Amino acid sequence: MKRIDQMYVNGQFVTPHGTETFDLISPVTNEKTGEVVLGDETDTRLAIAAAKEAFKTFRKTTVEERMAYLQQLHDAVSKREDELVKVMVEEYGGTLQFCKASVKNAMDSFTNMIQVLRNFEFEKPVGESRVRLESLGVVGIITPWNASNSFICNKFATAVAAGCTVVVKPSEMSAAQTQLLLECFHEAGLPKGVFNLVNGLGAVVGAELTSHPDIAKISFTGSTITGKSIAKGAVETMKRVTLELGGKSPNIILDDADLEKAIPMAVFGAYMNSGQACIAPTRLLVPENKLEAVNALAKLAVQQVQVGDPMDANTHVGPLVSVRQFERVQDYIQLGQEEGAELLAGGTGKPEGLESGNFVKATIFTNVRNHMRIAQEEIFGPVLSIIPYKTEEEAIAIANDTSYGLAAYISSADSEHANRVAAQIDAGRVMINAFKHDPLAPFGGFKQSGIGREYGVYGLETYLEPKTILE
Repeated sequence: MKRIDQMYVNGQFVTPHGTETFDLISPVTNEKTGEVVLGDETDTRLAIAAAKEAFKTFRKTTVEERMAYLQQLHDAVSKREDELVKVMVEEYGGTLQFCKASVKNAMDSFTNMIQVLRNFEFEKPVGESRVRLESLGVVGIITPWNASNSFICNKFATAVAAGCTVVVKPSEMSAAQTQLLLECFHEAGLPKGVFNLVNGLGAVVGAELTSHPDIAKISFTGSTITGKSIAKGAVETMKRVTLELGGKSPNIILDDADLEKAIPMAVFGAYMNSGQACIAPTRLLVPENKLEAVNALAKLAVQQVQVGDPMDANTHVGPLVSVRQFERVQDYIQLGQEEGAELLAGGTGKPEGLESGNFVKATIFTNVRNHMRIAQEEIFGPVLSIIPYKTEEEAIAIANDTSYGLAAYISSADSEHANRVAAQIDAGRVMINAFKHDPLAPFGGFKQSGIGREYGVYGLETYLEPKTILE
């Protein structure tokens, strides 16, 4: 049984002032695997004070020094790649294939930001003035459980590039993953106080970060409900915020798409990260006159989806992170049937032989109407809704008929056609005929999917404050 009883403040592993504990539960077996001691407001204030003191000198570092620190971080994390993958699979239940990709994204965050810094101008002439982009200050970073270390690494890499210091509140459900990452960061040898981390609850540590006057910015990834609460709290001290929130991403199959290629890709895409992904294309929009063919292809594809042991390289859908998340998804599957959607595959209950963990059947609803809750609300599980449309104009209207706008997907045999449709979709990122990630391009949402952007130049600028100098 593992007990995690240290936080990281001012370059050292220290014992928290807080004494409350949180149980770590395996999503595969639902057995307790360890516990983490949670920090409190006192711990958070100590971490903020350390970051504030470190900022006085770190803000003065040169671009070359920051690039060197980023390289040190990359090297330290890379040394533990296999361990980072293993602990993510074990603690979170993410599939081996997903966890490998997630850890690679974490490592690459640092070298990607080095690439950005090589061509970034911190000072440039504008009009008759000089504009300096200056380090914003101490950044509060709050991350979720569905790709914890990747989020921490990306946000921290951006902060280092900007000359900011940070206090991180990771998900308490990711404590084992976080502990290993802390060991990597400690080995990287950064100046004391640049990176600080407090395990704790959102209502305690997260709330203190949001309200504390010495935090200049909050960078948060998580639910829209929590993001709204953070935004409301942050305005009291005029904190800058970057909020990457929920999604209900449409996947539009245009009438000229190759269904035999597009539909299997759509089914497997909807189940990325076992469906626990804010960018998952969980609304599949298809021409009404091709619905029967789509249903047949989707049913064939879902039969190839392997649900099971996340450590098996062939598994596509592992267990959901917790019993609570499992029950939430079960409720939505039941709701979809009550709303009148046609159950094409899957359904409630656990797959045979997987009764001990939080496993959900790979589920597909068809003949879904966009007003149904299963089409409007983020389920965060392996549930796909197939929605028919009559015309392309209606497809675009359905795609945009949501409070979210994080990602969208389009399949078409004609690139120009797909791009014309992409221009009309309200989403921060649109992918055509593929599932891709560009770590140098901006990522973030329209509407209630968030505020601000992450990655690359656009992400870096949100950690900087423009100062105009006139002579």
